[in-house]
Amino acid sequence: MTEKTAAPAEKVDGPLLRIAFILVLGTFMASIDATIVSVGIDTLADEFHASLAEIQWVSTAYLLAVVTAVPASGWLADRLGGRRVWLVAVGVFLCGSALCALSWSVTSLIVFRVLQGLGAGVLPPTGQALLARIAGPARTGRVISVVAVVPLLSPVLGPLAGGALLGAASWPWLFLVNLPVGVAAILLARRHVPVLEPTSRRAAFDVRGAVLLSPGLAVLVFGLTEVAHGNTAAATVGVSAGLLMLSGFVVHGLRTRGTPLIDPRLFTRPPLGAAALALLVLGASVFGTTFLLPLYFQSGRGLSAWGTGLLLAPQGLGAAAGSVLVNRTIDKVAPRTLVVTGVTLVLAGTVPFTQLDHGLPDTAIALALLLRGFGMAMIGAPVMNIVYSRIEPQQIARASGALNLLNTVGGSLGTAALAVVLQDRLGARHQDVPAAFADTFWWVVGLGLLAAAGTTRLPRTRALRRA
Repeated sequence: MTEKTAAPAEKVDGPLLRIAFILVLGTFMASIDATIVSVGIDTLADEFHASLAEIQWVSTAYLLAVVTAVPASGWLADRLGGRRVWLVAVGVFLCGSALCALSWSVTSLIVFRVLQGLGAGVLPPTGQALLARIAGPARTGRVISVVAVVPLLSPVLGPLAGGALLGAASWPWLFLVNLPVGVAAILLARRHVPVLEPTSRRAAFDVRGAVLLSPGLAVLVFGLTEVAHGNTAAATVGVSAGLLMLSGFVVHGLRTRGTPLIDPRLFTRPPLGAAALALLVLGASVFGTTFLLPLYFQSGRGLSAWGTGLLLAPQGLGAAAGSVLVNRTIDKVAPRTLVVTGVTLVLAGTVPFTQLDHGLPDTAIALALLLRGFGMAMIGAPVMNIVYSRIEPQQIARASGALNLLNTVGGSLGTAALAVVLQDRLGARHQDVPAAFADTFWWVVGLGLLAAAGTTRLPRTRALRRA
């Protein structure tokens, strides 16, 4: 296939939307898989006669693999080309999915989930970077606003899909459902996604950075997960070792003469620093709430996975509506205005959950989730557009990896931290479930206020478009 260059035209035409749809299939698979499988944890525990502690590694191993894979995505895209890396990542994810469906023990399932996670970690940043290069700075904002809604929909669609699959078929279909989507994505991408020349064929791989960053993140997340499980010794070792390795990576990244896996200096350059903080805290808030609400609905209210998905559906509807608004205004309104408005709406939609112990009705929950979804759609796409429209094309892949890493890490750390808070509040509230969840949501509000502070440093004006 011949190389095509990014079009300078302002119009988001049919071919570009088709490319966006194809690339977003990878993000869709990667983001929805975690929520689909989480619904089937109890079923998997029964199938493999595993304890809760053992079966939780099906989710934890996937998460750790994702965190491990994200940092390398920028170097891979720069060296090998975004389209090739994306196709290989889809193939790795599908291979992992098929093997998961064939698992014969909980150990084999965990190993194959690691393979799945390695592919899943590369897909979103590579797809975003590739799409940004194909679209060009003038069209990035509007096309990103369309695809950015997918991760917001996965927490809603995942429980519904998982509940429906387990109601109609056996547990292997939790993984086999990925195969037709992935095969279609590969076939469509080979035909319609253009080949772009790699931006840096000679860039050496940052081995020392990889040894420090990816394992450091994985160990840190593992340590925080063990805090939630009450394993003090493992938690102390994990958190301490993780922070030490990450500190070592920062020192290495600042001193190395080569190109670090992720350059710490990127975050000192406006507007990436403020954007990174916004995405980090947004990830903690969004994924933290995604962890808390389904758990509350099922443990506090006794809802099924299907019922939980239905009650969460307004958040997906709000995200879809918000993405339409962002698509129409992202090139007309200052990015800070959109993001600050979005954070404000997310905060307004979170405060009602601090009153769960007062018998919050389903109508109020639905309206709060609708507001949260609308606000979340106004944050992610404008923040990514701020970055992608202000950096050179050769920096896009690594910047995309950095942003996705922060969002993923924010989600991981936020979920682990809120799990610890919830455990503590359950003890303090003497197992009064609604009151414990209400207390925990005050921490989510605090994360939202921190994100709001970060967004005040975003640019007031729109970027000047480069030809």
